[in-house]
Amino acid sequence: MENLRINGDRLWDSLMEMAKIGATEKGGVCRLALTDLDRESRDLFVKWCKEAGCSVEVDAIGNIFARRPGRNNDLPAIMTGSHLDSQPTGGKFDGAYGVLAGLEVVRSLNDAGYETEHPVEIVAWTNEEGSRFAPAMLGSGAYTGALDPEWCLARTDLEGKSVAEELKRIGYAGEAPLGGRPVAACFEAHIEQGPVLEAEEKPIGVVTGGQGQRWYELTFTGQEAHAGPTPMARRKDALVGAAEAVQLVNQIGFDFQPDACATCGMLQVSPNSRNVIPGRVWLTIDMRHPVDERLSGMDAALRAGVEEIAKRRSLEAQLDAIWHFPATPFDSDCVSAVRDGASALGYAHRDIVSGAGHDAINMAGVAPTGMIFVPCEDGISHNEIENATPEDLTAGANVLLQAMLRSDRKQAE
Repeated sequence: MENLRINGDRLWDSLMEMAKIGATEKGGVCRLALTDLDRESRDLFVKWCKEAGCSVEVDAIGNIFARRPGRNNDLPAIMTGSHLDSQPTGGKFDGAYGVLAGLEVVRSLNDAGYETEHPVEIVAWTNEEGSRFAPAMLGSGAYTGALDPEWCLARTDLEGKSVAEELKRIGYAGEAPLGGRPVAACFEAHIEQGPVLEAEEKPIGVVTGGQGQRWYELTFTGQEAHAGPTPMARRKDALVGAAEAVQLVNQIGFDFQPDACATCGMLQVSPNSRNVIPGRVWLTIDMRHPVDERLSGMDAALRAGVEEIAKRRSLEAQLDAIWHFPATPFDSDCVSAVRDGASALGYAHRDIVSGAGHDAINMAGVAPTGMIFVPCEDGISHNEIENATPEDLTAGANVLLQAMLRSDRKQAE
């Protein structure tokens, strides 16, 4: 088992081929969930999986499961995977690396003629990014029961198109049951999306868990009026309130250090005319902390601050908490399988907490789960210039292979 290795050149070639779908001028990708480009990436993944001897199923939220048989197919699967959708200005490796590293594990097992005790499953989760349909990690959330499936299917994009409609349109409204697949262990390989591993010159991050997150949508409603005749003191300017809310969110991030992050990422102004005082502004808020009590403190500070802004500016404020998951530790056996796999292969590694949300965090609620991080250049992700080296990507996939095989052996004992 310890002598098995993945084919790093083949993994890189697969990543580059997938990156042609939705390729952008700056070297990244734009494959928003359930668009035609997302369909192309799904079709290519399914084609490759079938060529590798896997059977393929799609569930009602569009999650794709590719299964390689094991010696005993009555055993629960050893699962791995990530997502193929991207940010509007996304990189080539975020998500796609985890899916294609899983495919490379299967291909390498085939090359070696290695038969696992458990079946192996590769999953491509739907709408992990949340950039078209909020919230993020929608497919894994519906699968695990962290989110209500019907609510997920009813989510709409900014044009009013629903998840259910778009799944049907692109041909990925599957018939497989949603959830309930027996999983012995689940692993996700991913670029770090931060600067720590590169700075410490360690090719492997052993992810011990993920920090908690809260997502909000905030609407300020004031009064539209002419920008010229309306005196400053009589205005009910929703955009001024929103601007103060952006500053509030930023300050909360600083107030709850260490480790807090707070971001406003989307803003919609109505009527969006240069000589009209904005009467309505909608914005998004993303807050994160690895300690649940501190994240709750951030929530309380946000609510109090929004209320104060609305009162002082004579605005109505509606703050909707649309998504929350607590800080999540990963399974100790899965973490050990990653750590031991890295050590056996001689890769320098360190324990690390994920600052980003990942489908593995949802999976941790229903199955033993672990993650593997590899460095990305300057820690940059969610950006077209996102980059990772073939050597680090190969190392991560080798550790993924070893972790899955160690779990396969341990679970079968």
